Amino acid sequence: MTGLTNEAIRALQAAQLARQNGDRDEEQRQLELAHAAGPDAPQVLNALGLAALARNAGRDAAGWFEKAAAADPSAPELLLNAAKAWRIVGDDAGERKCLDAALASDQTLFMAWLRKAELHERLGERGPAQKAWSAVLSLGQTMPQLPTELQGTLAHAARFIAGYNKALQDAVDAELASELSVLAAADRRRVEASIDATLGRRRLYTNHCAGMHFAFLPADEFFDKALFPFLADIEAKTSVIRGELEALFADGSPGFRPYVEMEPGTPRNLWSDLDGSLDWGAFFLWEYGVRNEANCARCPETAAALAALPRADLPGRAPSAFFSVLKPHAHIPPHTGVSNTRAIIHLPLIVPPGCRFRVGGETREWKIGEAFAFDDTIEHEAWNDSDDLRAVLIFDVWNPHLTEIEKGILKKFYSVADASGLSPDPRQV
Repeated sequence: MTGLTNEAIRALQAAQLARQNGDRDEEQRQLELAHAAGPDAPQVLNALGLAALARNAGRDAAGWFEKAAAADPSAPELLLNAAKAWRIVGDDAGERKCLDAALASDQTLFMAWLRKAELHERLGERGPAQKAWSAVLSLGQTMPQLPTELQGTLAHAARFIAGYNKALQDAVDAELASELSVLAAADRRRVEASIDATLGRRRLYTNHCAGMHFAFLPADEFFDKALFPFLADIEAKTSVIRGELEALFADGSPGFRPYVEMEPGTPRNLWSDLDGSLDWGAFFLWEYGVRNEANCARCPETAAALAALPRADLPGRAPSAFFSVLKPHAHIPPHTGVSNTRAIIHLPLIVPPGCRFRVGGETREWKIGEAFAFDDTIEHEAWNDSDDLRAVLIFDVWNPHLTEIEKGILKKFYSVADASGLSPDPRQV
């Protein structure tokens, strides 16, 4: 009761005792004495408001609380008291005014957002209600110990937001259907991804490069296939390439090795379960720009088909090409690659039902003989949920958005970096 006169303090204490004894008349008399002794004291004004609420005099209570808040702008809880009083008497405008004032003082007030969300929902103001319930959910999830009685409130917030988002999504889908239907496939995919991300239906992923991140290239998950006209040539050889792979299996699969092979002593990480395991096996034809002559000799048609393609050419880094084999029920965890200067091509060869591949926010099923290109510096993962092997030919090419001049500069850059002797692992530059 800092700042109060002794007379006001004595009167407030007497009022509290009278309330405890159930003597409302004496409580009111003592509060009037306290007010006379401290007319601008927020403690006195708040006490008068609480007493008015107890008498069901909501408008009087709101007036006292607002005076208390004006006397102590650092105590927004006084505005919450006023909002409660206005709510009791059904004055939506008064409640809104007090809640807005409380939040103008502190945007992290959980109860202010909660009451504001309830107000908007009660009035059918769905957009503002969605914003307020989102704030309730966000703030509630950061509270270390949420009171039990508020846990249901967070569940309601989540349900309201989900319903709001679904209604908005349905409205947008219905209104934009005709406009989207006339777009080319690549343009439609880009527009739909943007809208879906805005509506919360998906996430937009960015590049995460262990090595060079080439600035300002489009961060597309799956490249437009039209950017790789040469893919038709290797797709046409699918059956031949698959035949050479099956011959490797018939020979007992010599030359296959675990794709993940970590150095001894590496701390446990996302690759630990696949380390040294043929659950994800690879048969390399080219590796970091070096042709494996023995393996290529066993798959001459595949090697010739790859050699005819305009692949990336960075000595010590690219091209790489290999048969990737994923055993039944194996999973390649979410990860990102080295550099967005490359595009990675998959040519599916053996694909039992139950296999899928995710890049960023889009998941696809492999289809035998249908190649696709993706940016492996965007998070991706793979599943084989079948009881059979899944096999894909994987190789890298230049990112199609690089110019010929840029490719030449990159090759020289890596040549200089390697010649310097300063890079601990040239492949990661």
